[in-house]
Amino acid sequence: MAVKDRDRFSTATRIRLLGEQTAARVYRSQTKRQARRSRLTGRAALLALVVCSLVVALAYPIRQYVSQRAEIADLQRQQEQARQRVEQLRDLKARWQDDAYAEQRIRERLHYVMPGETGFIVVDPGAARQSRADLGAADRPWYSNVWDGVDKSDAADQ
Repeated sequence: MAVKDRDRFSTATRIRLLGEQTAARVYRSQTKRQARRSRLTGRAALLALVVCSLVVALAYPIRQYVSQRAEIADLQRQQEQARQRVEQLRDLKARWQDDAYAEQRIRERLHYVMPGETGFIVVDPGAARQSRADLGAADRPWYSNVWDGVDKSDAADQ
């Protein structure tokens, strides 16, 4: 027994035993790692396949949804603008129903005067130097535009 005990405690025996134990641990860890790696690889591939299929399957409907939401928002904005324009036109119509407002606008735009009143047109001295042809049709009184139209049509006939 003393020889066996000595063998058991000898350095060479201990080193050999440590080497065998280490080799067994390395082999076991590699086997476990390979087994884990192979299981995870298959699972990961399946998961990747499922995720890719979901992305492909949902890409078009999501794009359509986003596009339709943008179109709905645009149509709502247009509807609100149209609603505001209708309100403005209703207010304008109500103002034109008032005879005093209509008379004021007519006198202002057409340079009408009431019987007994004297009409004046104030001309800017800087604008007086310009000829009537230099002014745009919107800048001149309506009767000047009418008279120019008569002159042009008369000149075209000759």
